[in-house]
Amino acid sequence: MSTRFQKASEWIDAENSQDPNIETDQNIEYPKELLYSNRMYEKLMQFCPEASEEVQIASKAQHICRWKVARESYPMDRVGYLRWREDLKKFHAKTTAEILERAGYEQTFIDRVSFLIEKKLLKKDAETQLLEDVICLVFLDYYLEPFVEKHDDEKLKNIIKKTWDKMSEKGHQEALKINYSEENLNLIKASLGL
Repeated sequence: MSTRFQKASEWIDAENSQDPNIETDQNIEYPKELLYSNRMYEKLMQFCPEASEEVQIASKAQHICRWKVARESYPMDRVGYLRWREDLKKFHAKTTAEILERAGYEQTFIDRVSFLIEKKLLKKDAETQLLEDVICLVFLDYYLEPFVEKHDDEKLKNIIKKTWDKMSEKGHQEALKINYSEENLNLIKASLGL
């Protein structure tokens, strides 16, 4: 692992550590985006240990400083939501690019990480697809349960189907290995007609 990778990782963690939103995992409190970043990186390393340095950085920085771009600052409709998501990708890419520049990475590396964070050429670019698979796996493993508590079955089935459609076949196989509660496993099977 290169020194600049270590520096960049530490700086990404330092940024995410400032998240005022707290999430509890196994009775320990974490800044929300630091926990998400750690989960993304760990899941990537489980799913694809040979992932490139660019994908590793992109996984850690996927939601960097997300709290700084509030959903409430956009219209609370579908168009507002999509614009917020698009602006977030650009914000995450720009914030990460500044860190990578400081860590001493060359422009081609920085551009590639930005490309991945902005999820360009999904389904066509293997590394963008890998990152998307990891995002979906992290969602299914850690964030499906809180969603189940907030939404009705129809909305949940729609979310699960959309998540599934974004994933590769390898991602699907990995998703079915996750240790779901019986209710959630039944919900996933019902959503996908399995």
